[in-house]
Amino acid sequence: MAAASTSSSSRLAFRHHQQLAPYSGSHPQTPGSVSFLSGSHSFSFKSLETTRRSQLSRISVTVKAESRSEEMQLDISLSPRVNAVKPSKTVAITDQATALAQAGVPVIRLAAGEPDFDTPAVIAEAGINAIQEGYTRYTPNAGALELRVAICQKLKEENGISYTPDQILVSNGAKQCIYQAMLAVCSPGDEVIIPAPFWVSYPEMARLADATPVILPTSISENFLLDPKLLESKLSGKSRLLILCSPSNPTGSVYSKKLLEEIARIVAKHPRLLVLSDEIYEHIIYAPATHVSFASLPGMWERTLTVNGFSKAFAMTGWRLGYIAGPKHFVAACNKIQSQLTSGASSISQKAGVAALGLGYAGGEAVSTMVKAFRERRDFLIKSFGEMEGVRMSEPQGAFYLFIDVSSYYGTEAEGFGKIEDSDSLCRYLLDEAQVALVPGVAFGDDSCIRISYAASLTTLQAAVERIKNALLPLKSAVPV
Repeated sequence: MAAASTSSSSRLAFRHHQQLAPYSGSHPQTPGSVSFLSGSHSFSFKSLETTRRSQLSRISVTVKAESRSEEMQLDISLSPRVNAVKPSKTVAITDQATALAQAGVPVIRLAAGEPDFDTPAVIAEAGINAIQEGYTRYTPNAGALELRVAICQKLKEENGISYTPDQILVSNGAKQCIYQAMLAVCSPGDEVIIPAPFWVSYPEMARLADATPVILPTSISENFLLDPKLLESKLSGKSRLLILCSPSNPTGSVYSKKLLEEIARIVAKHPRLLVLSDEIYEHIIYAPATHVSFASLPGMWERTLTVNGFSKAFAMTGWRLGYIAGPKHFVAACNKIQSQLTSGASSISQKAGVAALGLGYAGGEAVSTMVKAFRERRDFLIKSFGEMEGVRMSEPQGAFYLFIDVSSYYGTEAEGFGKIEDSDSLCRYLLDEAQVALVPGVAFGDDSCIRISYAASLTTLQAAVERIKNALLPLKSAVPV
């Protein structure tokens, strides 16, 4: 086999049939075929559809050496676990919009969930100093003690929850923290309770952990907040983890202390039920709304895993730094998983994280300046879309997303495009016609809506709104007033 694969006189015939990326903008999703010829070995493989919980059909490569008559079947199939996972639609759309921009198409990109601000200078300088001073080696797997102590201090002063450094795990972003938490606490068949609309990765992470995502719908009329009665009706002995995200991605909704207390009373009745509180947007919040950490509620510290990080509030998405805080038993389990996956986070990023937490309460002036800009942009979008026919929305109280109901446009015909059937086709239409990249609500579990990120300058948002208005205008006559 080795000799055959390296022979200069070999002939390779390779045919690969595959589906294109889930979101393809103006291009239909059609199968593609690629062929390569070179030598005298013949390779061929055919992808067969697979489904989770069914036997995986095998994909093989047929290898025939020139000097041998026998054939060998090489299994190149993927695991059912991977085949059950959907690619991130936000990443797919962002990548597509970036490719269009690089090709010279003037696309306005409002799909990505990252601040458009630079990392504050003090934080960046701390990272630069770390490099110059040789702080470039491995840190402890759980994170540098200096950073974990700073995180403990922050959580006590800002969130009213107390931890020791051995109850903190620093990871390569909050995303890693969430996935490791699911791997640590979920067993096959356990249920992960997820209010919708949800961040796109929650259900897929649950599936990767061999758990079952249970989606609980919310309504725009209730500001996309979880109804405690619905939660209570869906809990069972299989319920292992409830995920709460406040402020929310994609809706910007913020859970009040009163509502969280109602949820806590229900959670307390279920001894197996843990809560993962995703608080990554806590500092991007608009008064009078206030942030409440679920672990600060009576009786909830013991069963809550609090996830946070530096990407959103401190404009540090590329630094990849997040953390989880919780009872030592659970955090140690996450730490063990991380030790076999990635080891500790970047030493340079951790020094920058210490500087970020040293900016003052809630990030100090650097963060408040960004939040002020986000609020101005939010107010502009609320006013602008409020003037459009057929658009419904809930005013976000935090984060930097607007999640608007555009379902009144479904069923309409767009000349040269076709029928607008759902959030996916509407987003494709807006990318084609208006050259504005948005994310369809179906990716977040609510097909009636689309998500607009206002992590872009006010000038950019003004241009985007004008383009969207003009693109929706031809559809206006079909929209009920």
